[in-house]
Amino acid sequence: MKAHDAGADVPPPPGTIPFLLVGLAGLGLLAWGAYGHWQRDVEATATLERIKTLVPQVRTVVAAQAKGPLDLVLPGEMQAFTTAAIAARATGYIAERRVDIGSRVKAGDLLLRIAAPDLDQQLAQAEAQVGQLKAQLLQAQAQVEQARANVNLANLTNNRTTTLAVQGWASRQNADNTQAGVLSQAAALAAAEAGVKVATANIKAQEAVVDRLKALTAFERVVAPFDGVVTVRNVDVGDLVRADNGGTPLLTMDQDSILRITVNVPQNDAVGVKPGVQASITVPQMPGRSFDGFVERSSVALNAASRTLTTQVDVPNADQALRAGLYAYVTLKIPRTEPGVTIPAEATVFNRNGLQVAALSDDDRVTWRTIRVRRDLGRTLELESGLSADSRIIDSPAPDLRDGQSVEPLKPPQPPGPLRSAQR
Repeated sequence: MKAHDAGADVPPPPGTIPFLLVGLAGLGLLAWGAYGHWQRDVEATATLERIKTLVPQVRTVVAAQAKGPLDLVLPGEMQAFTTAAIAARATGYIAERRVDIGSRVKAGDLLLRIAAPDLDQQLAQAEAQVGQLKAQLLQAQAQVEQARANVNLANLTNNRTTTLAVQGWASRQNADNTQAGVLSQAAALAAAEAGVKVATANIKAQEAVVDRLKALTAFERVVAPFDGVVTVRNVDVGDLVRADNGGTPLLTMDQDSILRITVNVPQNDAVGVKPGVQASITVPQMPGRSFDGFVERSSVALNAASRTLTTQVDVPNADQALRAGLYAYVTLKIPRTEPGVTIPAEATVFNRNGLQVAALSDDDRVTWRTIRVRRDLGRTLELESGLSADSRIIDSPAPDLRDGQSVEPLKPPQPPGPLRSAQR
C-alpha cells in the first residue's frame, strides 16, 4: 500500500511542446531585432544619401564697389578759433566795467576803463618838458643867427684892417687880431649850430617819452581785440590792477564765429587727409542736426608714439549754435586712393585658413575664398584683396559647407501687394 502511494506521487516527464514554444519565442525576438537593425541601417543609409544629395538653401548678398569718399568717424573737442587772455598794461583802479561773462562784443568795443592818475600826470609833465625843450631850441636858433652876424662883422673888419695894414695905415698886429677874431666868431657859430642840434635831439627824445606815455594811457581803455564773447571776468569796479604783473588776466575772450576741432587720424587714413577735405560734425546733445566743416591744417608729421596725424577741422558757427568745449564726432570725407570692395561682416567665417567668405559661381556652387581686410567699418568690411566687386557671396554661411557643393539661393522677399503692383 505504501509502495503504491509512493509511485503515484512522481510527476510524469515534461513534453517537447514547452521547449518548442520557448525556441519559437526566442527566434521571433531575434528576427525582430535583426529586422529593427536592418531598418535602422536602411534609414541611416537613406539619411546619408539625402545628406549627400541635399542642396541647402542660402541667403546671398552681392559685394559692393565703394567709389565715393571714405567716411572716417573720430571723436574731438570743440575749441574757440582764437582765445585772448586780456591783461592790464596800465597800473590803476577799475573805474568802469561794461561787460560780464557771456557778453558779446565787437572789435574795438570798450570793455573796462582804468583810472591811472599817476600815469596821466607823467604824461602832462612830459608834454610840458617838450614845450621847454622847444623854447630852448628857439634860443639856440637865435644864438646861431647872432653868431652868424658876428662872423660877418668879423670878416668885414678883418678885410678892412688887412687892406689898411698893406697900405701902411694900420699895424700888422691889428691885422692879426682881426683875423683871429674871424676864427673865434666862426667857432662860436659852430658851437651855436651844435646847440641847435642838441636841442632838436632832446625834443625828439622827449617826444618819444610822450608817445610812450600816450600809448600807456591809451591802455586805460581796455577794448575788445576781436569779435567774440567774454568767457571769464576776474575784476570788478574798484579793484587795483598792476601793469605787466603776469598774474590773473582781467578778462578772457573767445572768438566763436569759427570753431576748430582737433582730431587724431590713424596712420591708415592719414595719407588722404589734406587741407580742404570735407567733414561733417555731430554733437550728441543735438540729435538730428549736423554741421559742415573742412580740414584747415595738420601737423604733417605723424606722432611717433601713437602713429596718428594731428588734424584741425574748422567749423563755421555764424548762428552760435555750437560752443567751445563741446564733445563732438567728426566724420571726415577722405578721398579714396583706389576703389574698394565692401561686404557685410556677417558674411565672413574665421577658420584654420584665416578669414574667408563663401562665394558662389554661376552654377551656384560654393568656393571658399580667403580675404584680407583693409578697413573694419563695424557692420561692413572694406577688403584689400580676395574678392572682386559684384561677386555673389553667402550671407552668414555655415562652416561645414564644402568647396564645390551646390546650394540653392533664396529669392529676396517680395514687397506687399500694393507696393508690388506699384512697382509693376
